[in-house]
Amino acid sequence: MTHSFGYIKDGKVFLKGFLGRGDREIGEVKGDEASTIRYFESRFEVLQEKVAQLKAAIEENQNKGSFLMRLVHLRESLWESDALGDFVPLIEDLDKQEAVLNAIIQSNRAKNLEVKKALIQEAQAIEFSTDWKENSEKFKDLKLRWIKTGPVEKEVQDDIEEQFNTLVQNFFDKRQLYFDGLALQAEENLRVYEALVLQAREAHDLPDAKLAFEISKKIQKEWKEAGKVPAEKRQPLWDEFSRLNNRIFSRYKRSLNPGPEMHPREVLKKVEQLVEEVKKLAHQTSSPEIISRAKAIQEEWKKLPMRKPKEATLPARSYQFFLDIIFEKAFLEKLAYNKYADFESKSEEEQLQIKASILKDLLHRDQSEWETMQHNSGNFRVETPDFEMMMKKKLANIKRKVDVKNYLLRQLSPKI
Repeated sequence: MTHSFGYIKDGKVFLKGFLGRGDREIGEVKGDEASTIRYFESRFEVLQEKVAQLKAAIEENQNKGSFLMRLVHLRESLWESDALGDFVPLIEDLDKQEAVLNAIIQSNRAKNLEVKKALIQEAQAIEFSTDWKENSEKFKDLKLRWIKTGPVEKEVQDDIEEQFNTLVQNFFDKRQLYFDGLALQAEENLRVYEALVLQAREAHDLPDAKLAFEISKKIQKEWKEAGKVPAEKRQPLWDEFSRLNNRIFSRYKRSLNPGPEMHPREVLKKVEQLVEEVKKLAHQTSSPEIISRAKAIQEEWKKLPMRKPKEATLPARSYQFFLDIIFEKAFLEKLAYNKYADFESKSEEEQLQIKASILKDLLHRDQSEWETMQHNSGNFRVETPDFEMMMKKKLANIKRKVDVKNYLLRQLSPKI
């Protein structure tokens, strides 16, 4: 049986050759020959419908170039399809469509190349800018527009991508270096502020009000010249620094206006009176009233002349020691209540054990600090007498903290 585009021979169905290709077996007779021919013709009609649908889709869509590979695959499938019909018009039609799509793609890629060149120029214009915030946003926008822009010709694709990516990477690398540098500088600046606070503490503890005032003026000037650090790190240091310098200035003003002169015997008598009262307070149970009276005694002590008789040296040390005992006991009470919500309901023995445990931890910290300071002080190259005096004062203060805690621990131990 013959057909316009094929034939049946020896029970086999053949498609006649076309466009330079020879005849090809596409199937075998199932049932009678007429129904077999109709089956393979219907398969061809399906292929015609697929070609028509593809042409319609290309026509309706703006992004026509996206259909190129679909078209190529469909055309390839026509050469191998088991169907009877005129394949030549279908293939030629797809060839024409391919030429149109290639032209569109070529045009689009040329346009994409111009767009990407313009984006590169925009990137080059801000590559070396140090307006990091604004230009970071601009580079992010450039990257988004680059991604949204379609491909360019393969011959220039790698080169143009490398140009753009290098510009973007260079900018963000430089930005990172800048902020890394800022962070490093901020850390260095923070060390300067911490050192100035330390100097303010040491100046505050100097017995010579005038020397303390001179140091205060110097370090306040250095503070103003120190660099930037994050506000949340600078503020606590500033709070302490300004408080210490205010106290130094107040003490210096008092030294200029010392008030009525006191006879050395009167000074010594007042010193001994205040020391005796402080001792009594130090041996009592801590309370708000005790703390209030201790602070009042501090104010009375400040009104005494800066220069006291030699005989007042030892009583003055006792005054400072037992005053520290009073405040350390109050601090210990506060820690105990903060750490144990039910502290008040515990037995006296349990309360004493808790206090002793907290005190041992505090003592260990102060002991370690004192030993470290002793070790480090031997490594310092002392350049001025003032510095040496401040170091000795610092060591004495830490040692007194250790002695105070040891004293309190001995008071607690027999009761436990």
